[in-house]
Amino acid sequence: MTKRGPTLEDVAREAGVSRATVSRVVNGVRNVDPRIQEVVRRAITRTGYTPNQAARSLVTRRTGAVALVFSAAGEAFAARVFADPFFGRVVDGALGLLRERAVQPVLLFAESEQARAQVVQYLRQGAADGALVVSLDANDPLPGMLVAAGVPTVLFGRPPGPLRAGYVDLDNAAGARLAAGHLLARGRRRLATIGAPDSAPAARERLDGFRAALAEAGIADVPVVRGRFTAESGREAMARLLREHPALDGVFAANDLMAQGACQYLRERGVAVPGDVAVVGFDDSRAATECRPGLTTVRQPVEEMAAAMARLLVDRLLGSAEDGSRVLFEPVLVVRESA
Repeated sequence: MTKRGPTLEDVAREAGVSRATVSRVVNGVRNVDPRIQEVVRRAITRTGYTPNQAARSLVTRRTGAVALVFSAAGEAFAARVFADPFFGRVVDGALGLLRERAVQPVLLFAESEQARAQVVQYLRQGAADGALVVSLDANDPLPGMLVAAGVPTVLFGRPPGPLRAGYVDLDNAAGARLAAGHLLARGRRRLATIGAPDSAPAARERLDGFRAALAEAGIADVPVVRGRFTAESGREAMARLLREHPALDGVFAANDLMAQGACQYLRERGVAVPGDVAVVGFDDSRAATECRPGLTTVRQPVEEMAAAMARLLVDRLLGSAEDGSRVLFEPVLVVRESA
C-alpha cells in the first residue's frame, strides 16, 4: 500500500489552528495574522506538507508560472538568443528571483506576427500568470497586445508610448554621456560611434546622449555607422569608419560585442588600441573581459535589472505593486585598457 502524504488536516493539528486557516495561508490570502502565518509555515515544514498545485490553482486562479518572452523579428531569432550573452544574463537574473518566490518560468519566442498571436492566446488562456517581455524592436506590438488581453506584463526597457505595463530600464543617455566624457578626458576629439540598429529601443537614447555630450564640448560632427549588435557588424562598421575618417582617435560602440569586433579589426590593421584609437563599449558583458585589450565600457547591470523585472511582476500578481510600476537603474563606467 502507498503511504499517504501529509494533509491540510495534519498541518492544522500540528499548528493548532483550523483547516480553513491553513488553507488561507497556503493560498496566499492576505488577511491572516502574520504570527499565525508563521506558526502555520513552521507546521508545514515539520509535517512535510506539499500543496496540490492543481487544487491550489482552482482557489488562487494562479498557475505558479510566468512567461519569459523574447520578442523580435527574424526567422533566426531563437538561435541569436542562445548565442548572444545578453539574453543569457536576462534569464540568469530573472530565474534567481523566480526561484526564490517558487515561480516557474516558461520560455516563449515571438519572432513573427503568427508567433505573437500564439503567445497572446497562450497567456490569455491562463497557461501562465503574467509575462516578462524582452523586446528588441521599439515598435513591437506584442506588449500592447498583452496589455489589451489583460495579461499582467512587465517589460525590459521603457515602452515607446503610454502603456499600462511595468518596466525596468537603464538611463541609456546618461551611460552614453559617461562614455563621451571619458573619451574627452583622455584627450580624444575626433570621435565616432558605432550605433545600435534603428529599431532597437535604446538606440536613440544612446546616440542622443553621446551626441549631446560632445556638442557641449564643441564637437558637432559625429560620424555614425550602425551595427547589428554582433561582433562581425562591429568589424564592418569599424572598417567603414576608418576608411571614411582615417584620422579618428576614439570610438563609442552601443554594445560590447560591436566594440569587441571594432578592436579586432583595428588590431588586424595595425592600429594601436588605445594608443591610436580609444574604444568604449556598453553593457560590461563577458565580451568586455574577453576583448583584447580589456574593454572600457558602460555597465548595464542586466542580471539585477532582470531580477527587478521579475520582482515587479510577482509583486503585481500578489497585489503589492501596481500596473505601470517602474525601476530605473543608473549606469556606471568601468575603465579597462581600451580607453
